[in-house]
Amino acid sequence: MKIALIFGITGQDGSYLAEFLLKKRYQVHGVKRKSSSINTSRIDHIYQDPFKKNKNFFLHYGDLTDPLSVNHLINLIKPNEIYNLAAQSHVAVSFELPDYSSNINAIGSLRILEAIKTLSLKNIKYYQAGTSEMYGGQIQKKLNEKSVFNPRSPYAVSKVYAHYITKNYREAFNIFASNGILFNHESPRRGETFVTRKITIGLSKIKLGLQKKLVLGNLYAKRDWGHAKDYIEAIWKILQYKSPQDFVISTGKNYSVKEFINECAKVLKIKLVWRGSGINTKAYDYHSKKCIIECSKKYFRPSEVDYLLGDSSVARKKLKWSPKIGFKELVKEMTLSDYDFYKKKFNK
Repeated sequence: MKIALIFGITGQDGSYLAEFLLKKRYQVHGVKRKSSSINTSRIDHIYQDPFKKNKNFFLHYGDLTDPLSVNHLINLIKPNEIYNLAAQSHVAVSFELPDYSSNINAIGSLRILEAIKTLSLKNIKYYQAGTSEMYGGQIQKKLNEKSVFNPRSPYAVSKVYAHYITKNYREAFNIFASNGILFNHESPRRGETFVTRKITIGLSKIKLGLQKKLVLGNLYAKRDWGHAKDYIEAIWKILQYKSPQDFVISTGKNYSVKEFINECAKVLKIKLVWRGSGINTKAYDYHSKKCIIECSKKYFRPSEVDYLLGDSSVARKKLKWSPKIGFKELVKEMTLSDYDFYKKKFNK
């Protein structure tokens, strides 16, 4: 039985990866931060009684800001595979908390790699979660493993550091360490502060009469959106590859925030009428004639990234991976999940 250690187990990707690995008959250990509030909703369905015998899913308290806990957990568990999915992953928040974001995202990855090195556990395979945000606002057809990074946020800068320190430890200390440069991947488990969930929740509430208006930022930003379930399989395949290297994971298609809204509205049978341009763009309900979507500078980043499109041809060829869930199916799943939740919650 292989043993996996997941930093960031309570997040979207961590929860899907835990499910995936358990089906592969792994013993899965997850690291969660201590909090006064319960933050395990994404993994409650796979949590096991701590006193149960022959269990294969374990939770541990730990924190990437604490090198002692990182060393202790890795030495205690001695995993075959470590997946670093932990991060302060909200781009806008990273402008407000640059030091904290860098401590978690950049130095946190270094702490794991240093533990692998100093504990002489060189049989461990290490996965570092990268992001398309590292490329910044480059207008070109598609971005691949050879494209130049141009980070435009503290979050992206911290991830570039994590990418290169992973590559450095791979080359300097012969550690099996790989980077996955994942483009945007969503699901019903995506955090509620991310734009996709803001849209699916906001429009669901408007449809149910629970909210009057949805306020967003840049409607014309284009992203390469995939489903987190598909991307988790790619993450696993990266560590099963014969040698450590870096892979771009993407769908190869991108859509604007406005297009995401339109697709969500179709699912909910809301007919939108768009008026205006730029920050003055607004959407009106065709039947009520009321404005239900508008923009605010509050939700624009200090430095915007308007366009991201990935080229995952290397992963498709070497890992035999390709996304299975398309854009429309993704939006439909997310929208119906939120609509059904709020309909049930408020007895609508």
